[in-house]
Amino acid sequence: MAYDYLLLDRKSSVPLYRQLYLSIRGAAERGLLKAGGRLPSVRRMAADLGLSCTTVEGAYQQLCVEGYLRSSPHRGYFVQDVRRDSPAPAAPPAFRHRAEPAVRYNFGSDCVDSENIGLKAWRRNIRSALNRRGVLASYGEKQGETELREALAVYGYEMRGLAAAPEQIVVGAGTQPLLVLLCGLLNGGPRAVAMEEPGFRQAEQIFSDCGYTVRKLPGDEEGIRMDALKASGAKLLYVSPSNRARTGAVLPMSRRLELLGWAKACGGFVIEDDYNGELRYRARPVPAMQGIAGGYGVVYLGSFSKLLLPSVRIGYMVLPPELLARYRPRAANYNQTASKMEQLALAAYIRSGQMARHLRRLRKLYGAKSGALVRALRAAFPGARILLQETPLTVILTLRTRKTARELCRLALAQGVRVQPDESGGIRLGFAGIPLDDIPAAVACLKKAWRGC
Repeated sequence: MAYDYLLLDRKSSVPLYRQLYLSIRGAAERGLLKAGGRLPSVRRMAADLGLSCTTVEGAYQQLCVEGYLRSSPHRGYFVQDVRRDSPAPAAPPAFRHRAEPAVRYNFGSDCVDSENIGLKAWRRNIRSALNRRGVLASYGEKQGETELREALAVYGYEMRGLAAAPEQIVVGAGTQPLLVLLCGLLNGGPRAVAMEEPGFRQAEQIFSDCGYTVRKLPGDEEGIRMDALKASGAKLLYVSPSNRARTGAVLPMSRRLELLGWAKACGGFVIEDDYNGELRYRARPVPAMQGIAGGYGVVYLGSFSKLLLPSVRIGYMVLPPELLARYRPRAANYNQTASKMEQLALAAYIRSGQMARHLRRLRKLYGAKSGALVRALRAAFPGARILLQETPLTVILTLRTRKTARELCRLALAQGVRVQPDESGGIRLGFAGIPLDDIPAAVACLKKAWRGC
């Protein structure tokens, strides 16, 4: 039998069995080997090519596993019909790293100050969890570890006034996976979600992916307008009461009560995204809507990305009794998305009081950072609009310029300062990640970057 379709290079670093496998596979795909045709036996091909039987057998076995050959006992190996109308895709091009300007000052909203994350305490709790070998050898609880849910029930009550039993709490790897689960629980019910303009891009994407219609409604001085909400026909409301996106203000108690009354009257739900709600530092945190409602009609979402580390992807959702009844029969069908090890470490971190102490330190730190940043921006850019968003730990800066936000961000990056465009058209400066002492110099670089704009 002719072996002109085989390409073997004994000096190549690629193993011979792999070269043989690739040659036979390519020949089958190109039609050089007729479908149904029989290949030489392992011994015959090994002898003809001067290869070991192990090499040929290894190639044949892999081709059989992938469906290019079929093995028939006592008869041999037969080629399957795997011809392609078009050639196999070429190997992807080698990755080329595109050089970016060096970032000296990072005002990104996706990081925290590495000097103030309580890393030693967190590392101790991780080590303690790792030492629990018997516990870590299993997948863990699909709703979230009982230890963590019990700790979160107490923590939520003390910090945010939540009315939540451990069995109402569902743990997941951040807000978006929990929203996906929630959309499944709500399936068959209302399909429109209302939120105040300008909306929240990450949540909007999840709702859209799950087939829900997002209706962005106007607001007034107290929050989303009640007349617009009632006229929208929506029975789901997504709201961040600790920080309004447009103003950075807290939703006042009067509007909170109105929204809860709306949900009760129409049989709908308020989805309360309390992102960093306990991290308010200019005043005491406002009680969560979930607790005000006694746990009814409100789905509460909480996370720890800025309290601990953005890389610790743990969030939690508190289900009201109405949705808990839907969740329980299907709970066993959901896989847990958050690391069991990190769940156990977080439970110990909360129970020991380390979280509460760390939170007190962060409130002082972020109060100092926000004050320093606002003062520096006012001095550098008189006449600019400066909006402090307290719990997201950001400042929105709007300059009087014809340049777009993205153009301003590129100019800033050229000076070594990373900032981000905001949906409002302004520039978003996150101050969680930049050291306090670097803020004056960073703003000076921004002033230099935007001189003449």
